[in-house]
Amino acid sequence: MQQEDVEKKVRQRPFKPFRLYLTDGSTYEVRHPELIMLGRRYLVLGIAADPSQTVFDQSVDIDLFHIVRMDYVETPAAANGQ
Repeated sequence: MQQEDVEKKVRQRPFKPFRLYLTDGSTYEVRHPELIMLGRRYLVLGIAADPSQTVFDQSVDIDLFHIVRMDYVETPAAANGQ
């Protein structure tokens, strides 16, 4: 995945949570733009125990090469048509 593709989703306003799909089959949700730090070749994603928080409990480094796709995460408000 190109850095610009990820950056476009992170900078979109209003921000829409999205999911990263990796080559090993794992997935990560990006729920807040404050929890992702994007570099040229990899990103650091903060993972919060409570999805509504912007303070992370742990982090993961992800090589952009291993991101195969990104999809928006349906939020409860969107699922209810609100």
